[in-house]
Amino acid sequence: QVHLVESGGGLVQPGGSLRLSCVASGSIFSIYDMNWYRQAPGKQRELVATISHDSYTNYGDSVKGRFTISRDNAKHTVYLQMNSLKPEDTATYYCNVRLTTGWGTGISDYWGQGTQVTVSS
Repeated sequence: QVHLVESGGGLVQPGGSLRLSCVASGSIFSIYDMNWYRQAPGKQRELVATISHDSYTNYGDSVKGRFTISRDNAKHTVYLQMNSLKPEDTATYYCNVRLTTGWGTGISDYWGQGTQVTVSS
């Protein structure tokens, strides 16, 4: 079993900052890509940022220059630093991790339960 636990969401004013964290625990052998997605009410889930095992990063166009993804491989943790937040960033943010649970096993996707981010004055 693998569990992902997110934290750091909340209510923030426009222009403010938040830092999300996601910790993976359980039967983990090797972690590959770690990603953040978000989904606003009535909209499709969208990829916010992704980071590879060797820390190559990529961002959605709407967050480039404002958000930074990072990871701590020793702690099985991925972070999302969100600066200059806008009302349109309001959404539930989900952590997604691609990993293996043993030698020779295939790569599987795991998801966190989501953390709410609300940007409002």
